[in-house]
Amino acid sequence: MFDRLREDIACVRARDPAAATPAEILLLYPGLRAIRAYRRAHWFHTRGMMFCARWISQRAVRRTGIEIHPGATIGRRFFIDHGTGVVIGETAEIGDDVTIYQGVTLGGTGKDVGKRHPTLGSGVMVGAGAKVLGPVNIGDNVKIAAGSVVLKDIPANATAVGIPARVVRLDGIRVDDLDQIHIPDPVWQEIERLQNRVRQMEELLTIHAQEISEEGSQNVDPII
Repeated sequence: MFDRLREDIACVRARDPAAATPAEILLLYPGLRAIRAYRRAHWFHTRGMMFCARWISQRAVRRTGIEIHPGATIGRRFFIDHGTGVVIGETAEIGDDVTIYQGVTLGGTGKDVGKRHPTLGSGVMVGAGAKVLGPVNIGDNVKIAAGSVVLKDIPANATAVGIPARVVRLDGIRVDDLDQIHIPDPVWQEIERLQNRVRQMEELLTIHAQEISEEGSQNVDPII
């Protein structure tokens, strides 16, 4: 237990530049408190003591603003930065070395039964306010940009951006774990492509109108 706690504290120090001391992380970081509460709740849940599990879980929600269902499966070195508004559903599965930010939802769509929530591989980063919904599979080392809504599977080593999220491959190079700014936006790229296409069509229409005007003037009989 203490080895896992030390590992969690080291994880926070490695990923959060603002983390000053182990004591500060242990006592003041809501993400770490929520994860510790989840592990206790999960222990009761796996042994069929559902009421105790949910009591611990809901108590943690009131104290941290982070809701993790006791039935979720979470790997090691899981880091929740800031954490307010994070929701993780019952059948969610999360690998090792995953980082999520405030406002993230790993939820269901309301249409599925059984496995209703996402599966995240190892090394995944989910940006602030992003929503990953349904029993989708997110591959290892995936980066999901802030505010994105993911409704489909994402392959490993990819970046997802937009609503609904689209995949952007970065030539096999991983995006920096904590950089949510310098990420190509495929939605804006598509808008620019359409704008260029509209300009090309306008130029063609202008040229065609000029040709029609010139042909009309040549066919007009001179007035005698």
